[in-house]
Amino acid sequence: MTNLSSYSPSEKTAVYGLILTGGKSSRMGADKALLSYHGKSQQEVMYDLALKICPRAFISLRSDQQKDLSSEMETIFDRNEFAGPFNGILSASATHPEVAWLVLACDLPLMDLDTLKLLSDSRDPAKDATALATKTSGLPEPLAAIWEPSGLAKAREYLKTANSSCPRKFLLNSDIHLVFPDNDQVLANANSMEDYKRIKEVLNSK
Repeated sequence: MTNLSSYSPSEKTAVYGLILTGGKSSRMGADKALLSYHGKSQQEVMYDLALKICPRAFISLRSDQQKDLSSEMETIFDRNEFAGPFNGILSASATHPEVAWLVLACDLPLMDLDTLKLLSDSRDPAKDATALATKTSGLPEPLAAIWEPSGLAKAREYLKTANSSCPRKFLLNSDIHLVFPDNDQVLANANSMEDYKRIKEVLNSK
């Protein structure tokens, strides 16, 4: 196992993709990872996008999830050590601690390859993370970001005493690089059936 305390920012590590699908989707009322906006499930769409940027990609799952996944799709099951998205992110980091992670939520139906290329090309491995952000908010999107081993090691320590397990709150207090896509819409989340219908209309109008 890599000793993260000896990690040097000058060593530009490999980046693996991680598609987070372990949320309960309670507001949506249906599994967001299995919804179709582009003719196949969102988890497949995001996985395929990640593989265009990364040499390997993984679907992050709860242990109780029964997914109809292709046998070619690699998976990492949550270790249930942390709350919220950090559960999946740090489970992946524990599995492959030597790499950085392109972390993507499954509920980003307008995300595209050009934006992910921009994020990858703008990566600063000397920072704890390189995150996309909308021009409107200026806030880091932790689930559309490249997390470096240094940042993940710090997050694990942070969670030992933190009152909040919110990844954005952690990034706001970390040394990060922000990347602003041309169109804020690529970071639109689909959290409810109303969001789903609205985004389907946007896609159908193109």
